[in-house]
Amino acid sequence: MNNLISVNLNENNEPVVSGRQLHKALGVKTKYADWFNRMVEYGFTENQDFNLLKIEQVRKEGSREVKRTIQDHVLKLDMAKEIAMIQRTDKGKEVRQYFIQVEEEFNSPDKIIARALLLSNDKVLKLESRVEFLEAELEEAQKQARYLDLIIESKASLRVTQIAADYGMSAHKFNKLLHDLGVQHKVNGQWILYKRHMGKGYTDSATFDFMDNRGQARTHITTTWTQKGRLFLYELLKENGILPLIERDEEE
Repeated sequence: MNNLISVNLNENNEPVVSGRQLHKALGVKTKYADWFNRMVEYGFTENQDFNLLKIEQVRKEGSREVKRTIQDHVLKLDMAKEIAMIQRTDKGKEVRQYFIQVEEEFNSPDKIIARALLLSNDKVLKLESRVEFLEAELEEAQKQARYLDLIIESKASLRVTQIAADYGMSAHKFNKLLHDLGVQHKVNGQWILYKRHMGKGYTDSATFDFMDNRGQARTHITTTWTQKGRLFLYELLKENGILPLIERDEEE
């Protein structure tokens, strides 16, 4: 009988059996689907006493191998015992007695303790996994906090070279990246925000005096970024998978 009917545990740690295995063990000649539908009429309820189980099988039809889906059912032990009794045959009595022995063993103190230990171990593993996830989240939050602290601590506007350095880039590469992301464009040699970003306090303009290669004094106007703008860039770049060096993993 052990080889004919396997008793397993469902997700609620309840003993269950296969409807098809039970059908075979009882020696029923009627087709499984017809027999099972008739058994259900004795008052059993789907998702309470049993669940539908679809199984894909590969069968040989002539010279071809064809995939077919067959229906089985997962029955709770009480339902399986009652069905065995309904048969009113010697085989039905034998199967029912087998289920009673299985149930007695299932409810023995040793088995109850063993299941409790398994359940406890499973909960511990889930908690450990949750702790690892939260620790990783905390580490990422701490990295972000460190960079945001730098932004908060600084009050002055920054040249793009300084912000680009936070990301390990040159000013030229950083400016091009912001252009590609639709943040700014060049007007008369100066990077200017697109209209949708203007008036939000992201940038200032600064004037720098310098000597050209002929020794003549020159003035250059450049765009600088406020701390509000720096935070805007941080959030935009993070959305695009670009993090400042301080937030990147050490192995990168």
